[in-house]
Amino acid sequence: MKTVSLRRYLLIGILLPISVFTVIDTVSLYRQALAAVNTAYDRTLLASAKSIGEHITADGVGAAARLRATVPYFALEAFEADNRSRMVYRISNLQGDLIDGFGALPAWQGKLPDHGPYAALVDFYDAVYQGDRVRVAVLLQPVAMNQARAMAVVQVAETLELRHTLARQILIDTLLRQLALVSIIALIVIVVVQRATRPVRRLSAQLQARPDGDLTPLQAADAPRELIPLIEATNSIMTRLQHLLEHQKRFVRDASHQLRTPLAVLKVQVQSALRGDLDALQALHEISDTVQRATGLANQMLSLAKVAQLVQQAPESSVDWAQVLRELAIDMSPLIAEKDLDFEISTEAAWMRTHDWMLRELSRNLLHNAIVHTPGNGTLSVRLTCDADRASLVISDSGPGISAELRERLFQPFSSGEVRSGSGLGLAISHEIVQALGGSIKLINRESVSGVSGLDSHVELPLGPQT
Repeated sequence: MKTVSLRRYLLIGILLPISVFTVIDTVSLYRQALAAVNTAYDRTLLASAKSIGEHITADGVGAAARLRATVPYFALEAFEADNRSRMVYRISNLQGDLIDGFGALPAWQGKLPDHGPYAALVDFYDAVYQGDRVRVAVLLQPVAMNQARAMAVVQVAETLELRHTLARQILIDTLLRQLALVSIIALIVIVVVQRATRPVRRLSAQLQARPDGDLTPLQAADAPRELIPLIEATNSIMTRLQHLLEHQKRFVRDASHQLRTPLAVLKVQVQSALRGDLDALQALHEISDTVQRATGLANQMLSLAKVAQLVQQAPESSVDWAQVLRELAIDMSPLIAEKDLDFEISTEAAWMRTHDWMLRELSRNLLHNAIVHTPGNGTLSVRLTCDADRASLVISDSGPGISAELRERLFQPFSSGEVRSGSGLGLAISHEIVQALGGSIKLINRESVSGVSGLDSHVELPLGPQT
């Protein structure tokens, strides 16, 4: 789907309702003006009817009285100034008998309104006279002359040309004013929208002008407050991407540096075996040891890269750390039995929101280091306790502890106390996992009267919901 421009969306969203409201307002104003015009002209019709009614007389006595009408000139004077309209009149009694005027005008057959706008007996209605639409005013005029009493019906009709002409002029004037108003509003809206979206266009141009690989934070000090959350989120994403790129660069650099040595050693060993410098069985043993160290190094480097990948992914469920530790203890029981260690494990249920692999890799590295550095027939204990919101793991071995030199670079990659026993990545992986989970890790020598009696690995991690 084609994306909608923000400017177009704003213009349509603002101008369309204004246009619809303007049309409704124009129709309403036109109707009100037309009603006002009809009221004004109806008053003129009524004035003419009253002028005619005042000159009606009656002869005779009682019901036998006969009406007579003398229509004065000034009663029709108001309609002579404009030749676009014509006026006709009709005077009759209540039975509809014509007394004076135009007989072609239909006699009044209606009834007076219950609550009319005038005190007189007046009615207004629309009719047709000789094919033309007319507006008719009806006045019931009582006539009392001496002993004569009668009721005259005075009808005054006007053709509608003048009214329609005036209504059209009012409509045109209203439309012109409304069109001018909408045009001014549209111009103002366009200018305001252009100015309001200028920071967005400038920010877009700034991003497009950046060279490849430039992930520095965006600088938009003059950006409106509505754009600040977007800019901050973009800068946060760029920071994470920068971190990932640096991690990948470091991984490639370390991999190329660390794998080059075992591969070179392996090449020399193979060449020496081919020349017959060593016994075949001894050469195979040396080659096997080199391949094993290179494999372990590659696996741990892949684990370090996997930690950075999993940090960017939200876990789907919670993991019980106690169950992970007990499963690892069973998996590593052959190593523990091989060194005849006095092993003890004590755990409490500790649920936390994380990936199972990260928690398992952290525990495996620490437990494996403890097993490796604990002398034969030594002691090794694993204790997992929980408080209100944190879980604490303590792995205590009876090994030689850590030296002051190693303590300074304890969690740096490829820092190993014994070159031939490890790659130096286990603690670095553990540190990365703990940092990603929002916890802390410490390695502390246990002091005794005779010196260092072992090493305690302390890890604290925040607890999560049990799901």
